Amino acid sequence: MNRLGDRLRPCGPVIDARPAERLLDVLASQHALSPSEREALAPVFGASPYLAGLVRRDPARLAGLLDADPDVRLADILDRTRALAGVAPEAAAPGLRRLKAEAHLLTALADLGGVWDLDQVTGALARFADAALASALASAAGAEVAAGRLHPSADPGAGPVPGYFCIAMGKHGAFELNYSSDIDISIFFDPEVMPLAEGIEPQAFAVRLTHRLTELMQERTSDGYVFRIDLRLRPDPGSTPPAVSAAAALDYYESVGQNWERAAFIKARACAGDLPRARAFLGELEPFIWRRNLDFGAIADIHSIKRQIHIHKVDDRLSAKGADLKLGRGGIREIEFYVQTQQLILGGRQPALRSFRTLEALAALTEAGHVSPQARDDLTDAYHRLRSLEHRVQMLADEQTHRLPESDAERRRVAALSGHDRLRSFDAWVERILRSVNQRYGELFPGEEPLSSRFGSLIFTGVEDDPETLKTLSRMGFSQPAQVSQTIRSWHHGHIAATRSERGRELFTRLAPRLLEAAHAAGAPDAAFLRFGAFFSRLSSGVQLQSLFLAQPALFELIVEVMTFAPRLADTLARRPAALDAMLDPAFFGAIDPAEDRQALQRAVAGAGDFEAAMDTVRRQHREQAFRVGVQVMSGSAGAEAAGHAFAGLADACIEALAPAALAEAGRIGGVFEGQVAVVALGKCGSREMSAGSDLDLMTLHRAAEPDAVSSLKGWPAEVFYARFTQRLVAALSLPTSEGELYEVDMRLRPSGAKGPVAVAFPTFGAYYETEAETWEFMALTRARVVWSSDPAFAADVNAAIESALRQPRDPAALARDVREMRALIAQEKPASGLWDMKLAPGGLVDIEFAAQFLQLAHAPAGGPLRAGTADALEALAAAGLAGPVGPLLEAWTLQQNLTQMLRLALGDGDDPAVQPEAFRRKLARAGGARDFRSLAARLTRTRKGALEAFDRLVRP
Repeated sequence: MNRLGDRLRPCGPVIDARPAERLLDVLASQHALSPSEREALAPVFGASPYLAGLVRRDPARLAGLLDADPDVRLADILDRTRALAGVAPEAAAPGLRRLKAEAHLLTALADLGGVWDLDQVTGALARFADAALASALASAAGAEVAAGRLHPSADPGAGPVPGYFCIAMGKHGAFELNYSSDIDISIFFDPEVMPLAEGIEPQAFAVRLTHRLTELMQERTSDGYVFRIDLRLRPDPGSTPPAVSAAAALDYYESVGQNWERAAFIKARACAGDLPRARAFLGELEPFIWRRNLDFGAIADIHSIKRQIHIHKVDDRLSAKGADLKLGRGGIREIEFYVQTQQLILGGRQPALRSFRTLEALAALTEAGHVSPQARDDLTDAYHRLRSLEHRVQMLADEQTHRLPESDAERRRVAALSGHDRLRSFDAWVERILRSVNQRYGELFPGEEPLSSRFGSLIFTGVEDDPETLKTLSRMGFSQPAQVSQTIRSWHHGHIAATRSERGRELFTRLAPRLLEAAHAAGAPDAAFLRFGAFFSRLSSGVQLQSLFLAQPALFELIVEVMTFAPRLADTLARRPAALDAMLDPAFFGAIDPAEDRQALQRAVAGAGDFEAAMDTVRRQHREQAFRVGVQVMSGSAGAEAAGHAFAGLADACIEALAPAALAEAGRIGGVFEGQVAVVALGKCGSREMSAGSDLDLMTLHRAAEPDAVSSLKGWPAEVFYARFTQRLVAALSLPTSEGELYEVDMRLRPSGAKGPVAVAFPTFGAYYETEAETWEFMALTRARVVWSSDPAFAADVNAAIESALRQPRDPAALARDVREMRALIAQEKPASGLWDMKLAPGGLVDIEFAAQFLQLAHAPAGGPLRAGTADALEALAAAGLAGPVGPLLEAWTLQQNLTQMLRLALGDGDDPAVQPEAFRRKLARAGGARDFRSLAARLTRTRKGALEAFDRLVRP
């Protein structure tokens, strides 16, 4: 026998183990549970209070289900349900409620345990609804017979009340019922056929019987309820009784029936009562549902079903948190309407398209050439996933809800029932499904929204520029409207890959006005259009991306703004459009966690096949994360400190991912070497003050296990082996590959600079800083930190050696003279380029860095604080009473770092912010905490003056 218990599999993690284990222990005391049954039931009981409650109230019910074949047990439940047809309502109702609980538990276990697929699950629920409704109607009719208002039926085939019948609508009608759904029923009757007692008015009787039927099905007791019934799909429900005569209904549909009602009847099915008359009624409705001839107005009205859903029903949110899986954007309703609207238009002449089941109809539309195989596959997959999610949401508390919980804790329950152990990955998975559906839905009946602008006409058809369109473009701020018009017309004509397909051109027709509006809104329309054009013209295909832009206008506007003001990011998108995928992650604008980047890179590199594949993998991951940091800076969601740490954390992650691969590559070629190696970051990476495009200042230190150790294959000594490692690491970090570039690497800050060995022996490092190092080298060493080491103990030794070198005794006066001489030499040989030279201007970043480094070196011999970061060092020195007031230095540091982050993204070296578009100057002013650009320049001058005075006061011989 195919026992249910033997076939169950765990649906996901156990998120609340304690109550699950308690319930399992109670069950085990009454019924032996196998280890596999416990393992499969624990996630269910840990996540679903409703299912746990069903089991707790009746443990024997679970035991019986586990011991039975699920298909056989379902058939038995249906038989017992039908057997209640001859029972009085007061006895039938509790019996039906208990059977519903049993069917519910069986269905949930078979669903969650992977025993039944979606079709079996929804079919089981719909079949039980049919059986329960039929028995409830028979029981209610029996009460009417007992009351003398109805004669017993003389025709068993006509049901308990000949002439009275129920039509299942919606998901119930299509055998697609969801777990805690109500059932949509339309009830009709033929007054000439019902065997009523003398003096009983047919309409009043039909209404009374309907009330009795719905009360029996809906009444809630401690045993629950059978089904909620929704009767609102009947003709004109606001002004008609709950049961409508068949003749009146037919007259209504033929005269004033609406297209949404035609759509509703696609899924209609006879389900209870006088089934022959129910089927005959549906047969008479076929000409209403499936019209052979549709004029333009009728087709447009069908299109409006979609538009009305968007206006009146759809929740525009696309986040998993609180997402409406049924009516929301990208939800089940969009899939159903995607299918039904096309059925309504095409089904009149193509009977093969008339299936009442969603996926069967979708397949038929594909077979007939109306839907692409890819669209069918996308929507079929999404439908299965959304319906399964819908069931799991409803299994939490047996509520007719279609929304994922807002609460993270409750959403974790749904995630666990869906097989996900991480909420973030679950949310991202859900959002990908919703986006996929919404994109496909957006492809249906395009072109109905206005394609002009509030500034005037935007016409790009024909071979000549439209005069009114040129005026519109001028009003929008484009300096060369004819060139813009010609470019867009060329795109319309399929001159680039993104618009080469008919679908691509159709989507671009809708996207073009939004692009022009977004370029105007960015404040620099010429730059926006130019950079978007560079990106758009490099796409290999434009259908999916344009659909995304149309579905998410806020995202599109942000992308255009980023392209406008951040050419570095725009160039990333132009060369690698896949970087855009990162913006689809709901966590894109959240706080950046370097540990997550590190783990993601390590996982990705672990799956790479070889060294070159690892290099490509790291570049892809780096591109996405660097793009994310850059967009956060441009959007104002990340300040200088957060951005500097994020860029440095990303560099750390790249080094940590590639260093083991480089070491393994050296070992592959030269053989195993017994020793340790560490990678030390200096400069901006060491101080965690990186910005877009920063290079990496690195050195590598190594220590052999034995003085005469050599590699196992080629006999390389330590200096050769670790030189090869260093060369491979530098190549991995700096060489361009098919995935682009990563960093420029500078090794010149190592002992002896370019003249010394590329990899430094650990004893040499200490000796060099004891006897040979110059002041500038000690200053650089204040920002040194170990990023990666093959041995944690060696990393600790290197950090200790760095600190030891920094704490060597030194003459503060001589140190101050060296620092001031060095600063004067820089000013002479590399003078500042102007006000916006954040690094070299008097009172700029170099002066502040020199002040912090001088103070650390001056006080380190006596135990003063050492910090790699400039601001951290100044704050620590001030807290220790070793620096005096550092407020002017910190204020100037923060301001210029904020501006540097923005300028490095937006401008090239030497570009003057003063000649940039007004919109960019406003953005730069906001980054600098100023009211406007002029105020920013004044604030910059003032803070630098204070920083320079502080430098002169602190760095004195």
